[in-house]
Amino acid sequence: MNFKYYLYLLAGLATAVTGCKNTASDNKGSEVAAPVATAAPKLQQPFRYHKTIEVAPGLYYDVLGWGRGSELVGAYQILRSDSASAKYTTTTGDYDGRIVDVFNSDMDTDGNPEIFIHTQAADSTNYAEVFAFEYNDDRSRKLDFPRLTRSQRKGYRGNDNFFIKDGNLMREFDVFDEEDTLAKKPIQKRLIEYSLRGNSLSASQVSKDSTDNKQTETTTVADKPKRQTRTSSSNNRSSARKSSSSKKKTTSKKETRKKRRRHR
Repeated sequence: MNFKYYLYLLAGLATAVTGCKNTASDNKGSEVAAPVATAAPKLQQPFRYHKTIEVAPGLYYDVLGWGRGSELVGAYQILRSDSASAKYTTTTGDYDGRIVDVFNSDMDTDGNPEIFIHTQAADSTNYAEVFAFEYNDDRSRKLDFPRLTRSQRKGYRGNDNFFIKDGNLMREFDVFDEEDTLAKKPIQKRLIEYSLRGNSLSASQVSKDSTDNKQTETTTVADKPKRQTRTSSSNNRSSARKSSSSKKKTTSKKETRKKRRRHR
């Protein structure tokens, strides 16, 4: 009886081990067969760029870049889809280079969204150009995007980075020394903030340039010789006055001597 009992016990243990192995193999198979994320579908010609922006439920802005035959120029389309009102409008334009990114905001908080298309030219400086539109229902109005001022262009070599912060559009780029024509080593970053008031966009520089400090120090040093020159000129004037007064005294003495001789 004991021998048969041990045989049954060994058979049960073997069955349990086999079941565990099968379960482990099933788990391995399930891990291998895990679903793989599918890549985004590629755009077909003539389209090069596409980004969808949802402003409100049922209100979409699809921004497309397209063109055939050349990679240096192209055209953009802003497709506005308002499914709630069944209104569909298109805004078009041309650009140089390629579309880098598209942003939306409501900078003046009037309930009308703004769409910004950031393009980058395919030249040696990779300068940026921004196309800005404000939408009022299904009507679009193009906004004049401010160009960089002379001081803001100093050391500019393109490759801008645009982003939205606190509802405003921000622009950041590296600044290079004027002698660094190959743009190898940036000396600082420049940050510009854009705001919308009424119907016009304005730009203000947020970052402080180190070059401004150098210019201030140079001006201060250059002012010192001028102060010394003024002091020397005042000394010359005072000495001239003294000499003229001494001459007057000498002539007056001579005249008194002549009068005395006449009286004698």
